[in-house]
This record gives sequence, C-alpha cells and structure tokens, in this order.
Amino acid sequence: MLSSAPAVACAILAVILSGLSKGGFAGVGALAMPIMALANPPVESAAVLLPILVVQDVVSVWSFRKNWDRTVLLVMLPGMMIGVVLGYLFAARVSERAVLAMVGGLSVLFGLQRLWHERGQGAVLPSNSPRWLGVLFGIGSGFGSQVAHAGAPPFQMWVLPRRLPRDALVGSTAICFAFMNWIKVPAYVALGQFSRANVLASAMLMPVALGATCAGVVLVRRVDPARFYTIIYALMIAIGIKLVLDGVGWP
Repeated sequence: MLSSAPAVACAILAVILSGLSKGGFAGVGALAMPIMALANPPVESAAVLLPILVVQDVVSVWSFRKNWDRTVLLVMLPGMMIGVVLGYLFAARVSERAVLAMVGGLSVLFGLQRLWHERGQGAVLPSNSPRWLGVLFGIGSGFGSQVAHAGAPPFQMWVLPRRLPRDALVGSTAICFAFMNWIKVPAYVALGQFSRANVLASAMLMPVALGATCAGVVLVRRVDPARFYTIIYALMIAIGIKLVLDGVGWP
C-alpha cells in the first residue's frame, strides 16, 4: 500500500471523492475504491478506506442529523446487515483478482445507470415500490459495500425514486452507510485486513479525508452538481472497464 507516487496520488484522490460523497454528493464515493485499486492492492485498499469512511461518517451524520426519512432507515438497514454477512462469506473464499473484477463491474453498472438517469430517462422503479423490494436492494447494497465499498448503486435505485427532499436524502444516506460501515468492522477484523501497515496508511490519509468531507458539506448546499456528476460517472465507467480487464487477466 502507498508504495509509489502513483499509489499515493490514487489514494489521495480516492479519499477526496469519498469525503465529497460523505459531505452530500451522494454516489461520487463509489469512485473511490476503483481509483484506489488502480495502483494499490484491492483488498488492502478496502481495508485502508474503511477506518476513513467510519470517521467521515461522524462528520456527515452530525451535519445532517436533523434530516432523515424513517421509512428508508426501517427498510434498508435490515437488508444491509444481511448483505454485509453475504459479502464477508464471498470475500473470504475468492481470489484478489475476482474482487478486482467485482469492483470494476459494479463501477461500470453504476456509472451506466446514473448516466441514463441523468439523461432524463427516469428512475428504474416507481416511487411506491414495495418495502420487501427495498429490503432486497438493501441486501445488494450491503454486499457491494462489504466487497468493494460500492453499496451506493442498489441503495440509490430504491431510494432515489422516492424523491425525498435533498437534505432528507443526504441525511438518510449518511445514517444508513454509517451503520453499515460500523457492522463491516468485525468482518474486516475476521479477514485479517487491519494490519499495522494498513492502519498507518489510513492514519496518513485521514486529514485529507476529513477536509474533503467538510468541504462536501459546504459545497452540496451551494453547487449544482449535475455537470460534475456526469464527468464522474463517465470516468467511473472507464476506470471500471480497466479494473475488469485487470481482474480477468487481459491483455
């Protein structure tokens, strides 16, 4: 981890994007893991990011603590717990290349889905979709988050069509992912990923992560993120394809 200048640059960019996401630019954080894994081992990258995410969650939850939707929390949290367990069982039995391909595949799918949505094609689900379906999407979110810190796609596919007020959406997202990141900690301990080197790498990146989170909290209330999102999602697709190719060993 962080063994070269490109590795450090990728890590810094990753925690900045994660911070902006935690500050309110929901979805941008899904790009953090793919960028981190471009120049760092993917499994170790996930372990380095987790303590950073936990600390960033404190800032985001506190900033939006008065704005959240009760239904979203009641529906998504149980499914997220199940998904984390399934993700742990998956990660404990597959190779690092498979994890790399999983990260890339999730990135491509998420980027394509969001670009489609940004083009005005509408949400994939009606706003009154049943709660049991939300639980299933919560399972998918927990699984993707445990494997690659990429739980945003299924979460947003169920929550975004509900058209919550901006702050309620940001607050609900912050609480759900803070809860999920905390329950991921025992799984990462069981996988032996909190080595001394990984913890030191997390500590080195922490000041950048906190600064980016605070910046996100301020910017989300002042900036129209539409064009910014389009660039991020297009970049996510390109990076995701690169990681899938690396994962399958081509060329």
